[in-house]
Amino acid sequence: MFIQPNLLPALPEMVMLAMTCLVLVVDLFLPQEKRGFTLLLSVLTLLLTLAAVVFVAPVDSISSFGDSFVLDQLAVTLKIAVCIITILVFIYSRDYLIDHDIYKGEFYVLGLFATLGMLIMISAHSFLMIYLGLELLSLSLYAMIAFNRKSLMASESAMKYFVLGAMASGLLLYGISIFYGITGTLNINELAALVAAQADQNPVALAFALTFIVVGLSFKLGAVPFHMWLPDIYQGSPTAVTLFIGTAPKIAGFAMTIRLLVDGLSDLQVDWSQMFIVLAVASMAIGNIIAIAQTNFKRLLAYSTISHVGFILLGILAGTANGYASAMFYTITYAITASVSFGVLILLNRKGFEAENINDLSGLNHTNPWYAAMLAIAMFSMAGVPPTVGFYAKLSVLQAVVQVDLVWLAVAAVLFSVIGLFYYLRVVKVMYFDEVVEDQVTSIKPSLDVRILLSANGLSLIGLGMFPSLLMVYCIRAFA
Repeated sequence: MFIQPNLLPALPEMVMLAMTCLVLVVDLFLPQEKRGFTLLLSVLTLLLTLAAVVFVAPVDSISSFGDSFVLDQLAVTLKIAVCIITILVFIYSRDYLIDHDIYKGEFYVLGLFATLGMLIMISAHSFLMIYLGLELLSLSLYAMIAFNRKSLMASESAMKYFVLGAMASGLLLYGISIFYGITGTLNINELAALVAAQADQNPVALAFALTFIVVGLSFKLGAVPFHMWLPDIYQGSPTAVTLFIGTAPKIAGFAMTIRLLVDGLSDLQVDWSQMFIVLAVASMAIGNIIAIAQTNFKRLLAYSTISHVGFILLGILAGTANGYASAMFYTITYAITASVSFGVLILLNRKGFEAENINDLSGLNHTNPWYAAMLAIAMFSMAGVPPTVGFYAKLSVLQAVVQVDLVWLAVAAVLFSVIGLFYYLRVVKVMYFDEVVEDQVTSIKPSLDVRILLSANGLSLIGLGMFPSLLMVYCIRAFA
């Protein structure tokens, strides 16, 4: 007998899907000079989705579709963050797309479908739902990376990401299939109980399945040694696409990790925590050390991302509510910080000139002091310098690690953060103390909406640093 599921928890996803289809159809009939309407409709889609998330936000966790879809405080907070950051990405990218002759509706349609995949991943509570959301996100990103068909580097990057992404998805799916074979369920709630019962009967099979799951998650997050795709994809993609890849999908990756490991495999926490210790230390070491040698700003931010993933893993491996909340806070604030960094870099791009090297920032303070200040704030936040939000994010993660008596791990994280401080300060030094390079840094005159949003985005890094409880309270509630 068919039982009608409660559709209300999935209202944001249904709104997103319906509006994305509308954007796709409307864009077919728009001439190029009216392409701005596609952007407007895409932003409206995200705002309506955001309103739907707030409207259906429950007091307690609710589930639907046979417990394979869950709506709780974690899902609500992360969905709001994803929608806001995607709005920033779309608006920041407009001038870049126009200057590079790729101002097409496909960018926004693919971005919206990728966002839909992220929303599904955040609320997914079964292996099947998680995998569907992940593949929707991944397939959209493959197309977005190759979006500029005139760029051979973008096509090469898309092919690399497709091959490696397919391999990682296969490993993840193989781990899921082993768990299904052992437990006979795809539901994460049922999995948690069945894994506990099978722990003594099938320890080797569970260890293999867990390893494949962790490998798949590590690839999607960009943790060492599964990070090989990240620098090439960041550099080869159009900067507007790099902005998208480097922000919102990290939040979805965090949600997928929490759903799989914390909600479903908490009885194997000792095992995956040990794996995460190795991944976290390796990510912080490789990310920070190799970033020192980078001259390309996008590659530098890629290795910076790898090091920050190490910090996020620290919070998760702590295995406490405080650790999970700290990792969630870190993930959201990192996405906000990265949007400022790539947002300023996008402003430096113009027709016939692709700004992506660190030297392209030379003398930025002399020609555009306000945007130099915004980028400096972002660099200080990534480095963890007070009073920016990056300082509190790192501090909260380190506190969570110390509370579980992993003091040596906290000390290692601090040492690698000191190493990272070098290359962040080098960017600030280039902006403030190097001479202006002729024909590179010019006066930036973005549109009013970009000026307002980028300024608010940059200043929020200080605001959240001074009043972190504005966000942390929601992160704590998610794991209460």
